[in-house]
Amino acid sequence: MGNRFLIVVISVSFAMFIIIAALSYKVISGPADNIGARPPRPAAKSAEEAAPPKMAVKSFNQQDRESAIKNAESVITKYPDSPQAESSYFLLGDVYEKTGDSLKAKDAYQNIIEKFPNSVNVSKAQEALDDLNIKILFSPLLNQDFLVYEVRKGDTISALAKKFSTTADLITKMNGLKDNIIRVGIKLKMPKAKFSIVIDKSQNILTLKSDGEIIKTYKVSTGKNSCTPVGNFTITNKIVDPPWYPSTGGVIKSGDPKNVLGSRWLGLSKPSYGIHGTIEPESIGRSVTEGCVRMKNSDVEELSVIVPEGTEVVIMD
Repeated sequence: MGNRFLIVVISVSFAMFIIIAALSYKVISGPADNIGARPPRPAAKSAEEAAPPKMAVKSFNQQDRESAIKNAESVITKYPDSPQAESSYFLLGDVYEKTGDSLKAKDAYQNIIEKFPNSVNVSKAQEALDDLNIKILFSPLLNQDFLVYEVRKGDTISALAKKFSTTADLITKMNGLKDNIIRVGIKLKMPKAKFSIVIDKSQNILTLKSDGEIIKTYKVSTGKNSCTPVGNFTITNKIVDPPWYPSTGGVIKSGDPKNVLGSRWLGLSKPSYGIHGTIEPESIGRSVTEGCVRMKNSDVEELSVIVPEGTEVVIMD
């Protein structure tokens, strides 16, 4: 009886030893998908070989932003032309946006557009960059396109707008001013780059530029049968809540459901033509107007804040 019991105990112990050894071997030699994983090979031959982007995303989901940035930058350095590098730039843009570093986020999205121009994700990067450019423009953030001006005695917002070839609305907005009253000695952000507009009739796209750099692209409507004039023009006047003077005569006041001009009018040096809002936002993106360039009201309001009278407008087929 005693010998039989002893044999059973030894057998059980040996079986447990085998199980523990097998489990230990599986843990040691199994897939490494955590921080202790083996480093990637020097050259990425396939998407599966570039593990760091997954680690970066995992770290970011865990709100470990520093680890996410480090891993993403590592992938970009090792595999600069790979799809994984493109994904890592998107990750960096997302991380920097969420942590409030708009300038670094902008650089990340700009890199995608410049380094991966044929990617299917370029439009996504451009859209993110558009939003960031406007966010930076309308905030106190400074980069190479702006300077700091100290208000002097006798300065006014309107005078400064004329001096710096900008708009009073933009000065007010980018500096977070509640009104047009400014005190001597305060420092204001001022644009030093020159804005311009390019309208592509073939795509119904309006592009806002700053010294040649794309700031934002907007969908617009242009003239049916290509009746929107082409050439180089300038913005000659700007009207808030414009009345409409139809070709049939009379005047339709702002706010009237029949007033097709929407909330803003940016008149061009070509008489009777301009960039304006709409009462038919569903028409944006099509060639349906009588010759003017039509935008969503929110878009033309944004554009009107940015561009002053005298801004160059190029319209092309």
